[in-house]
Amino acid sequence: MTGTAMPPPGLSRNALLLALAVVMVWGSNFAVIGTALHSLPPLLFAALRFGAVVFPLIFFVRRPAVSWRILALYGLAIGVGQFGLMFIAIDGYIAAGIASLLVQTHVVFTIAMAMFISGERLQPLQWAALALALAGVAVIGANIGGDVTGTGIALVLGGAFGWALGNMAQRAAGRVDMLGFITWSSLFAVPPLAGLALWFEGWPAIRMAIGAATPGIWLAVAWQAVGNSLFGYGAWGWLLARYPATSVAPTSLLVPVFGMASTAVVLGEALPPWKLAAAALIIAGLGLNLLAGRLGRAQA
Repeated sequence: MTGTAMPPPGLSRNALLLALAVVMVWGSNFAVIGTALHSLPPLLFAALRFGAVVFPLIFFVRRPAVSWRILALYGLAIGVGQFGLMFIAIDGYIAAGIASLLVQTHVVFTIAMAMFISGERLQPLQWAALALALAGVAVIGANIGGDVTGTGIALVLGGAFGWALGNMAQRAAGRVDMLGFITWSSLFAVPPLAGLALWFEGWPAIRMAIGAATPGIWLAVAWQAVGNSLFGYGAWGWLLARYPATSVAPTSLLVPVFGMASTAVVLGEALPPWKLAAAALIIAGLGLNLLAGRLGRAQA
C-alpha cells in the first residue's frame, strides 16, 4: 500500500481547528441539556432532538451510499445509546458538568475497538496521554457523592460506549455525504426513543411538557439538532473518515473543559479544586497526544 493511501498519523492544523470547534459546541451543549431537562422528560427530549434532525431534511437530502445496517447502527448507537442514556443520567442522577467528563471514556472504548477491528496502534506518547486523561476521570470517581451517583456513572458509561459504537459505524461508512448520513441515520433513533418515552414517561407527562414548553425550550431542541448533531457529528464523522481514531478521539477530551465551565456559569454548578485538577490532567493528556501526532508526522 502506498503512503498516499494511508491516513496521516496526526491531525493537520485545519483538522485540529475543526475538531476544537466541535468539542466547544459539544461541551457548552451540556449547559443547554441541563437547562432543558428542567422542563422536558429525558427520553422525550432525546426523541424531539433527533426528530428535529430528520424532519423536514429527510425530504430534501438524498440517502448516502451506505448500507441500511450502518445507518441503523449509527442511529441507534448515538440516539438511544449515547443521548438516551446520558439525558436520563443528567436528569437527577449526575451533574451535567461531571457527565461531560465521564462521557469521555468513549475515547477508551473507541481506541480499543479501533485496535481490535483495524489494527491501529498507539504510539508510546499516546499511551502516556491516555493515562493522564484517565487519571482525570479517576479524580472524578474518587469524589462520588452529592450530585454524583453510581446509577449516573453507569448510565454515562453506557452512553460513552454508545458513542464509541457510533464512531466505529461512521468509520465503516467511509467518506460519505455527512448531512445525508446524519439525517438518515437519525431516522432510526426517533421511533425507539419515542416508544421508550411513551412507555417510561407516559403520555400525560409528554403532553404536559410539550404544552408548557417555552420558546427557549424549543430553541434548545433546535440547538441540539443543528449545532450538536448536524454540525458536531457531521464534522466529527468527516474527521474519523480521514484520520485514525487514535488521533481524532483524544481531542474530545476538551469537551469537559467547556462543559464544566458552561455549566458553572449557566447552571451554577460548583468548581471545587478536585474538578480543576481533573480538568488539568485532561488538558495535559490532550497536549501530549497532540505532541505525539506531530512527532509521528515528522517521522513519516
